[in-house]
Amino acid sequence: MDVNLALSPQAILFDKIDSKSGVLVAAAQLLADAYGLDRHEVLENLEAREALGSTGFGRGVAIPHCRSKDVRRPSLALIRLEQPIDFAAADSRPVTLVCALVSPENAGATHLHALAAISRLTRDEAKLQMLADAPNAEAAYALLTRQFERDAA
Repeated sequence: MDVNLALSPQAILFDKIDSKSGVLVAAAQLLADAYGLDRHEVLENLEAREALGSTGFGRGVAIPHCRSKDVRRPSLALIRLEQPIDFAAADSRPVTLVCALVSPENAGATHLHALAAISRLTRDEAKLQMLADAPNAEAAYALLTRQFERDAA
């Protein structure tokens, strides 16, 4: 399945953020800067989706996601947190890895396929550990790029 997921090296952040709202702000900023989107619109859309229910996926991962009129294909930002934070995840575990996704407004199945690709990646214990152990954003980018290229093939 070809997800055609955009991933920019500028959309990866290793940082200390101490709240769920802070994570959403940082994710919106990363997505806006990396893909030329309106930060306020992305943040508003991420917050609206989060208000429907936590995107805390479990196993220390959150996948906040939304749609935007200004993006052409599903686009990803990754935040690895220095300290775990509560994200109201289904398994109650705090989150250390955030995969924020923004998809085109009318990308119904494509958006779901992108979420599924991220979900597959984060369910793989070995890959999750490699992301946790990546020494820097460049290493995480290389790991994710290889993974999504393999998935698309």
